[in-house]
Amino acid sequence: MNRSPRGLAVVALAALIAVLTGCTSLPSSGEVNVGLALDDVDLDPDISQIAARPLEGASPTEIVEGFLDAALTPDNGWAIAREFLSPEMAARWRPSAGVVIDSGAGTRDFSTDVEDEDAESGDVGVQLELVARVDEDGAYAELPGDDSVLAFSVERNDEGEWRIAEAADGIVLDADAFAQVYRRYALQYFDQSWTRLVPDLRWYPRRQTIATTLTQSLLGGAPADWLAPAVRSAFPGDVSLASDSVPISPDKVASVELTAAASTLDDRQVSRMRTQLEATLRPVGVSEVRLLVNGRDLNAGVAAVETGRTESSPVVLTESEFGSFVGEEITPYDGISDHIVEVASAVESVDIAADDSRAAMRLDDGWVYTVADDEVNRLDSRAGLIAPSMDPYGYTWSVPAQAPQELLAWRSDVTSVRVAEAFPGASSISQLRVASDGVRAAAVITVGGQRWIALAAIIRDDAHVPVSLGETHLVAQLDGTSLGLSWIGDESLGVLLDDEATHSVLTQSVGGPGVSSAAPAGAQALSGGRTEAALRILDDKGVLYAQRGSTWQMGLSGVLVLGTHAGQ
Repeated sequence: MNRSPRGLAVVALAALIAVLTGCTSLPSSGEVNVGLALDDVDLDPDISQIAARPLEGASPTEIVEGFLDAALTPDNGWAIAREFLSPEMAARWRPSAGVVIDSGAGTRDFSTDVEDEDAESGDVGVQLELVARVDEDGAYAELPGDDSVLAFSVERNDEGEWRIAEAADGIVLDADAFAQVYRRYALQYFDQSWTRLVPDLRWYPRRQTIATTLTQSLLGGAPADWLAPAVRSAFPGDVSLASDSVPISPDKVASVELTAAASTLDDRQVSRMRTQLEATLRPVGVSEVRLLVNGRDLNAGVAAVETGRTESSPVVLTESEFGSFVGEEITPYDGISDHIVEVASAVESVDIAADDSRAAMRLDDGWVYTVADDEVNRLDSRAGLIAPSMDPYGYTWSVPAQAPQELLAWRSDVTSVRVAEAFPGASSISQLRVASDGVRAAAVITVGGQRWIALAAIIRDDAHVPVSLGETHLVAQLDGTSLGLSWIGDESLGVLLDDEATHSVLTQSVGGPGVSSAAPAGAQALSGGRTEAALRILDDKGVLYAQRGSTWQMGLSGVLVLGTHAGQ
């Protein structure tokens, strides 16, 4: 194999200059104002990159290389990429079939059997170092360490120029380019009780019509396979979009024209439909959704949904205090804090219920206890238990590290239910955190000798009793030992890692790539919150750290245990 030079350049879009020329000058004084993060707004689709078109006399390898480069420009259905294809291939090629994400364009190895200058056809192969894949529905899956070979058939056209005659559907992007072309969005589904919304993360190209894409995906698609058993959609199967677009007014109201079947639904279901779609479209700038049938407003109401805990103050235990650390003070929890302080030196972990009414703790005897209303109860005395996790329905989850399938959920009356089908195939588990929606369980498990972040849907009965877990969804493979796992909002996880040389924090999307950053030396515990700014780390000297941009700022000292809030 030979590695082809990257001779086909990608050029910056000239429209960016036109945007900037509207500004006569830049301010040189005054306050610096913090704007929205890139993930909070859609970039203008016109501010992107334009790939080079086929060059006259380009070789078969250069044509294939240019075709792969052209994936950077999704405009008009990847029109530039189609210029590298024969007319017949261009007509049937489906770029929306999915994305293969590799480690970098510089690692692609090209080979060809076209050696004769007079050849009229041939083959080109490209070996890729895979990172991940996005399927046709926008679902992201990691493929660490995998290799793949793409095969292309090439032929000369009537002008004697090489074009691709056969190619697989879908596009190829390297990891950096993927973030430029695609953006993460969350389709929202209800839990089984219709009281909470649960995000199902998808990836779609950045475009002005994203509201239409999301609406079509929500109405015409289905939740991810692993999540489906625990969620439901308010939209019945016979209701779909009646038009090919979702217009949005200047005041950010989306008008969604539905098929006639929607007019037969009762008010409660219509309000749930509006609520579900409104939550899905809100991150792309929609403030209100109006549901219509034949132009008639259905006057949909808004369904009540529980949003979970909003404050993210760290939970800390010192020799003399236990509670929520706000400002410079530790605020105790009634009926809980005094009892935990009494055994402070023996406490290894603490999780506080979402309503602050109960705490679950593991002591140095290895057992799990609960504290509430000035009572301490021993829950679980099995050997080798990991830190417990509480859910929004008052259950305390506990499991032995070496027996992931022996997962129990404990009621407040100190009785337990066995959660069936828990992490089959896992040989061990080191962390477990139930999300604030009560629908998703995140864990760090070992499968086949490799550590993974894993997710599973929690299947409950009508009384919210956790009956079983759904299939295990492997999110990301880990390098190093996991010292802590926490939720960051509803769509990401924080993992504290020790690889023997350094400590790091992995911020991992539950449906996308992760980002690693350095952690303070000696880091030993992590807690999460509603945003990344709420992350806290405790080191082995008892110093609490808060994340401030790309650095960690020292704070409270003398901390014995960094606790957690349920769902975080």
